[in-house]
Parts: sequence; C-alpha cells; structure tokens
Amino acid sequence: MPQRLALRVPCSTSNLGPGFDFLGLCLGMFLEAEVEWSSGSGAHAVSWTPSMPFEAGDDLVVRALDRHAAHRGVELPALSIRIRSEIPVGRGLGSSGAATACGLLIADAVANSDAPSPAEPGSEDRAAEGRGSEDRGRDELVRLALELEGHPDNGTASLLGGCTLSVPHEGGLEVVQHPVHPSLGFAVAWPAAPLFTEAARGALPAEVPFADAVENPRRLALLLDGLRTGDPGRLALGVSDRLHERFRRALIPGSDAAVRAAEEAGAYAACLSGAGSGLVAIGPAGEMDPIAAALAAPLEGGVGRAVPFVGEAPRVEPA
Repeated sequence: MPQRLALRVPCSTSNLGPGFDFLGLCLGMFLEAEVEWSSGSGAHAVSWTPSMPFEAGDDLVVRALDRHAAHRGVELPALSIRIRSEIPVGRGLGSSGAATACGLLIADAVANSDAPSPAEPGSEDRAAEGRGSEDRGRDELVRLALELEGHPDNGTASLLGGCTLSVPHEGGLEVVQHPVHPSLGFAVAWPAAPLFTEAARGALPAEVPFADAVENPRRLALLLDGLRTGDPGRLALGVSDRLHERFRRALIPGSDAAVRAAEEAGAYAACLSGAGSGLVAIGPAGEMDPIAAALAAPLEGGVGRAVPFVGEAPRVEPA
C-alpha cells in the first residue's frame, strides 16, 4: 500500500529593517504539499502549482531531500510530491526558504517512517527517546536549511514558526524565538516585477559609515521591544535601517511611496520584506486590509494582502 503524508509550510518576511540576515517572521501564506511513496528507489517526481521555472536538478525541494538523505546516510524511496504554493517568488517572502523547509520536513518524516512500532521489543524506549529528541531533530533541520540557503532567516522561520532570531557561529547556529504581541497585524504587498536576492545583494555597498553601523543595533532594540509589547512608537522607530533598505528600495519603483501610503493608512511601520521586491507593514490586528491596499497601490502591478502572524511550527500529518 502506498504511504501518504501532507504538510503546510508558512512564508516568512525577514529583516524588518535592522534585523538584517537574521530576523525571520512567519506569515499566513502557505506552501502545501501532498506526498506519496511505496517501496523502491528512483527519481523523485515533483509537480508545482503554479509551475516553477526550475532547471533540471535545481528544484529546491529535491535539493533539500537529497541533502537530508546524504546527511543521514539513508536512501529515500522515490517520492511523488504535489505542491501548491501561494508564496510569490522573488518578492522577499521566503519562497525558497519555505521550499527548503518543505523538502527537509518531508525527508525527515519519510526517513523516520520506518521506525519500529510500539509493539516491537524495546520500541517504547526508542519512542520515548524520539519524543524527547523532537526539538533536537528540528534543530538538525535548521542547520541543514542554513547550509542550503546560505542565510538563516527564512528557512529557520519556516521550520520553527513564529519570530526567530538566528545567529550562525563557529559552533553552529543559535536560534532565539521572540514573542509577537497579539494586538499586531501584518500586511504584505509586491509589484509585478520580482527582485531576486543576487541582484538585491549586488546593490549593497562594500562599506558603510561607522555611524550607520552604530545606529542599526539601537533601532533593532526598539523593533524587538515593539514586536514584544505591540508599542506603535517603538515599531515606527525600530524599522529604520541604514545598512540595506535605501539601496534596495532604489531598485523598486514606488517603494518609498508605498511605505508612506501604508503609514498614512494607519500602519505603525512599513519596510522592505527581505530583499524585496515585496514590502511588509505592521499595524493593528483586524485593521490591515486598507493598509494592504495602500501599500500595494504605488507599486507597478501591485498586489496587497493582509496576512496573519503564524506562531506554530509546521506539522507533517498522515494524508
């Protein structure tokens, strides 16, 4: 009999101004996957709706499956994976991080599906050990996501849910899960044209003034406290960034006007989402629809959506 599972992975915004390359926050647009397999090896078959312009061997889900299998030293069966994603590509909303998280979660679930049942001798002890190591297992996936993505913000958020602060170091990766006040709502908007990470990074200067480097951590302290408490003033001050925003906004027509329009519509704060070309606004929960429309209006072919904060980690379920 074929085995089946399903999962739903959230998108993520990142940076929020001064949280450059380490702050990720999950929002309610999703990548959904249905997986089926039987015994036997072979190539994985992945279908995307909408279709993705991956060249052969570049599918991010397959890449994550293969990396997890190599890391564990196991051979996965041939998987049939059907993916439906509402996360726009190249808009700074973590489409690649969600795809990477999806592949790692699938691989982990399939690799663990051959674990002994409780009826087998000794399996109760092993099952208890597995429950106790669940967090360690997810930490393993977070480290693999960093390796695959090259930066920890989006992949970590999509694997763990919530708001994550991820700091790579010589010994690995330290992750702090930061609270987000329930009074806060979020909106995202993006133009018709994508802005891919390589181009966005190419716009950054090789050096910044010392005063700018000093100012960013000050703003980050206000941003994090604003997220924790819901304080509008601290959020407004906290999203101000001097390291990357102004250089990247220059590549996105209408982005400055979009931020101003969102603030005039009642947003506490607005900024680029990740590297762009999308933007994100923070404001009062339940009042984000007009803010989303205002954020989108100045963008060429702009689309805006109010989206909920996603505080829970994605779960892999039997289908």
